[in-house]
Amino acid sequence: MKRYEDLSPSLRCIMTPGPVEVDPRVLRAMSYPVLGQFDPEFTDIMNETMEMLRELFATGNKWAYPVDGTSRSGIEAVMVSLIAPGDRVLIPVFGRFGHLLHEIAERCGAEVFTIEQTWGSVFPPEDVIAAIRSFKPDVVAIVHGETSTGRVQPLAEIGRACREQDALLIVDAVATIGGVPVETDAWMLDAVVGGTQKCLSVPSGMSPVTYNERAEAKLLKRKQVERGLRTGSDEASELPVVRSNYFDLGMLQDYWSPQRLNHHTEMTSMLYALREGLRLVLEEGLEARHVRHRLHERALVAGLTAMGLELYGDPESKLTVVTCVLIPEGIDGEAVRSMLLNHFGIEIASSFGPLKGLIWRIGTMGFSCRENNVLRLLGALEAALVRHGFAVSAGRGVQAALDVYESKVR
Repeated sequence: MKRYEDLSPSLRCIMTPGPVEVDPRVLRAMSYPVLGQFDPEFTDIMNETMEMLRELFATGNKWAYPVDGTSRSGIEAVMVSLIAPGDRVLIPVFGRFGHLLHEIAERCGAEVFTIEQTWGSVFPPEDVIAAIRSFKPDVVAIVHGETSTGRVQPLAEIGRACREQDALLIVDAVATIGGVPVETDAWMLDAVVGGTQKCLSVPSGMSPVTYNERAEAKLLKRKQVERGLRTGSDEASELPVVRSNYFDLGMLQDYWSPQRLNHHTEMTSMLYALREGLRLVLEEGLEARHVRHRLHERALVAGLTAMGLELYGDPESKLTVVTCVLIPEGIDGEAVRSMLLNHFGIEIASSFGPLKGLIWRIGTMGFSCRENNVLRLLGALEAALVRHGFAVSAGRGVQAALDVYESKVR
């Protein structure tokens, strides 16, 4: 009979656009005793989590809670619940995850319209607004921070235009929440989806969402109580019911409401992790956290450019927490990544689709976004590049980053 060794994963310095290193205090929270899902002590934790999520999303929305599953579960839950068959949906695409929104909308039975921007750029808001006025969609779905290209899309004007046209605006803020400002109410965003494994520094496995009364009104028109829970007084839905049971936000909000109408068994240990992660975000302060992410981005960029590397994409739309680097001509990008991982214990990311093999993507997110991580990466990358034949002046990258850090101290 085969015997298995004790589980002992290697310690890594994770500098990808997700997942990232998890704060030890979050890992500790996951070790706490499991409570029953309707234990008053546990439902108090659920309520506290909702309160903290409202602060994180900068919203007064009643509904702010996690969907159990990876970030994609939150995206799918919001889209399948708010997009009814036959709805007109506009999706501006400027990277891989815009294409994902397109695919999910098609699976919802929507009539999908897309506009596309060259990867490495974002849309001038007026282009999206013109498309909204032209296509007259019921729903607009857009990515805020596109990790495949390292770009961030301005949303405030788009939100206002959606409100004027009475279109619901769904935003994928998986990569930005907790690291980059996301102003749900101020930008008039109707539904926003976040992720745990990026700037929140919580393991993958939950997807926080929030949505307003405009979105809830549509949910209630599609609402259906699960057959085994009906009491006989439940009304039939006005619009076609949501085609997923697990991802039906109408059912999920009943579960998270004081009614506690059973839907699934809550992920107890992951909820502990999320609560602790949110507590740490709010303890640091959202503005201070955004400032910290900008500082380490500046240091990383200074170091990379001092080494003679070129950044990818439009600098005006760069996403603070993801830096994309062009792989130098003649350098085997995967060989460099392998050396970083195998010799230095550092992981950075490659890319997808048309950018596969052309860029590296470096994340400075959450708990991974630290001075020692940035300096360690720059030193290791310099060594790996020299080893692969790229001419780098010794120590220049680390010194440039140190200049940024020391100027901040002064």
